[in-house]
Order: sequence, then structure tokens, then C-alpha cells
Amino acid sequence: MTFIEPAGPQAITAYRAPLRAPEPWLALAGDIDPQVAQCFLVSARCGCFMQAARSLNVKATWLRKQLMQLEARLQRSLFNFQGSALTLSREGRQLQSRLKALADESSPPLLDQPLVRLAVAESILHDILGRDLIALLRRNASARLQIITLDSELALQAVSADLVLWLSDPLGSVSGPSFPTLPPEHLARLDYLPHIAKRYSRPATRPGCLGDLNDYMLVQWQADRQPDSFAPWNTLLEQRRAGVVQVQSYELMLEMIRCSACIGLLPQYMSHFDRGLVALPGLFDVPMQRHLWMAVGTQARQTPEVRMLVEMIQHALYERRDWFQA
Repeated sequence: MTFIEPAGPQAITAYRAPLRAPEPWLALAGDIDPQVAQCFLVSARCGCFMQAARSLNVKATWLRKQLMQLEARLQRSLFNFQGSALTLSREGRQLQSRLKALADESSPPLLDQPLVRLAVAESILHDILGRDLIALLRRNASARLQIITLDSELALQAVSADLVLWLSDPLGSVSGPSFPTLPPEHLARLDYLPHIAKRYSRPATRPGCLGDLNDYMLVQWQADRQPDSFAPWNTLLEQRRAGVVQVQSYELMLEMIRCSACIGLLPQYMSHFDRGLVALPGLFDVPMQRHLWMAVGTQARQTPEVRMLVEMIQHALYERRDWFQA
């Protein structure tokens, strides 16, 4: 019987399969445009083209086009759909690893987004800018934004911001922020009237004079106690010995009017914002008005992010221009 001596470690090494060389198409990874490479890596990380587009601050259609062109150039399919989930194909995982390795070799510095501070009157943020601002942030997920709400002239004087929107009385000089700004821009005039929910008052029985308000509870937002232009309304509430509720929250005041048969002072545009509310004109002889102003800080006037916010605000007001007609 013949015995075969086991091979030693060196012999085993001699018969080990050689390491697999990178596939030739991966050599093209180093020539991919850095912006396209970032589009691919962010899409792979997010697992969603829409979220990747938001993070990159680009349109989803443009992002998909760049990735389709990349696949055509490499002649490889980089993504798979498993149900509604977006995953990388085998070639996509290979490209991801290669691009990460190249990124580690170059180690490019990370670019921080500048912090933009937006100070805005609370009612304007809630009623007019809220939805447009959310839509803007959905398209710009990499933005750094600090939102500061203003509910009084004291808050306006204490704030420091890059962009500020505030309300002022129509009489006297325009009170503006304490920090240096470009000349303020007048955006709109707001007329204020008592409002009630439609479901709590039929047209034939709605209050037509101040005496009719005795049958209703009145609600007052604490911030509305300060403007001089609201003196007729505030005087009425001070004279009442019952049926008055004062709240610190603007949203709570709206809910009190919507759901508790209360009457509260709101901008005349509120019937456009909430179809369930109706204004009660003719109760006061003196009009109650405020003016909306906007100012950009002098140090932020060249900031692209601030200009983008200014354009968003101007567009939001233009779309609602009929809200502010007397």
C-alpha cells in the first residue's frame, strides 16, 4: 500500500486560487463626476430617490436622469426595486465600495450649511407661511434654519436674525428690529374683525351690534392686548365681568373659536384660511388694522439661503394677494 504524504503549508499556498482582480468597468469609477458620484452614494444610503433629492437640494427628475446616464455609461444596472424598497444590485454594491474607497483616499472637507435665522410674527407663520415653508424645507433637507416666533414689540426688539417679518400699528413711525437691516419692505395691510365658527351661528342670528355679543364667550390672545390699534376690542373685553377667556397660544385661540362657540379677533383673511370661520363686520366703528413688514439683516443680504426665503415669502403673499384687500 502506498501512502501519500500530506502537503505542507507551502504546498497548500501554492495551490490557493489567486485573488480576484477588480472588474474592468470599476476602473471608470475614478472618472465619474464628483456630483454624479454623490448622487449615487446618497441615493444608495437613503434607499429612496425622493429623499435623496431632498437631501441634495435637487429635483428628483434631475437626480434620476443623472443616475440613468451613469448606468448607461457603465453599462451596468446599479439599483433594484424589491416591492417598494430601493436596493443596490451586485454591481451597485461594488461601485459603492469603490467610490467610498476613493473618497477615503481624497478625504474632501465637509461643507457646513450656514445657519439662517428667521424671525416671524406667530400669526403670519401659522396662517400664511407655514405650508410654503414646510414645502421649501422638503426640497432642501440639508438646510440649517432657526425659526423664531414674535408675539410682541418687545420680542422684536430683543431678537437677532437674518430675516425678520413683523406687524406694526398703522399710526406713528414704523418700529423695526434693533439690529442693522436693509430698508424695511411693506408687504401688506391686515384688517382685523371678530370671527365666529359658522356651525355655531346661522346668518340670520349672527351678532350685528356689540350688545349681541353678550350671549357669547369672547376669547383673547394675550399678544393682542398690546397693539394700540386693537383698543376697541381690548376695551370691550376689559369691561366684561364674565364670558371672557384669555390664552397664551395663538393656535389654542383658533381652536376655541372653532370648537367652543367663542368669538375672537382675527385677521379678515381668516375666512380664506379656514372656511369654517366667518367675520362679523359692523360691530366697531373704528377699523382695527396692522401692517406687515419684512427686513433683511445687512450681514445676510448676499446669503443665497436668505434670498431663497425672501422669494418664498414674496411668492406666498402674491398667491394670497386677494386675502389682504380691504
